[in-house]
Amino acid sequence: MPKLIVSIDGIVIREVQLAKERVTLGRRPYNDIVIDNMAVSGEHAVLMLQGSTVVIEDLHSTNGTYVNGHAIRTQQLKDGDTIGIGKYKIAFFVEHTAAQTPHASAPDAAAAVQGNAVIKVLSGASSGRELALTKVVNTIGKAAVAVIAITRQPQGYVVHHVEGAGNPHLNGAPLGQEPIALKNGDVIELAGTRMQFVQS
Repeated sequence: MPKLIVSIDGIVIREVQLAKERVTLGRRPYNDIVIDNMAVSGEHAVLMLQGSTVVIEDLHSTNGTYVNGHAIRTQQLKDGDTIGIGKYKIAFFVEHTAAQTPHASAPDAAAAVQGNAVIKVLSGASSGRELALTKVVNTIGKAAVAVIAITRQPQGYVVHHVEGAGNPHLNGAPLGQEPIALKNGDVIELAGTRMQFVQS
């Protein structure tokens, strides 16, 4: 199944399986892939699954859509292509050939982190619940409110604000789009809910 890996400044923020025939990408919350950034148009681009091929089409966006550095209007994607939208890079690959792509090494490298990590909910209706951070990229929150991403890297875990108008905090300080390293016991506040990062 085709897959997208969305990253900014070399930090992976999400992975998306292309399971639908039409996947929209843009800043507005009703898109399938929401990128809350002013460089991204409300309805920026669409990916169309046509049999075994995937075609990307720019939806007359303000800043354009690029594939491998070239501005496109419509283009069929090949395994390993990189889509550029603003500062975001979106790697496209077909999973059964992932071992042949440069992106396949990222999860393997991240797996070198020692120990298990969980997010423990400290307040709200889900107080006491634990969320195991089993994936390379773990997103928490609601798209229309606020979403954070916790990414596993070789040196540890980092967290940053991905999208939404909400204002998440880390240990009382506002959390921005720049990744910040997490330490055992750190407290994250997201949409009124307090959570703790615990690493064993």
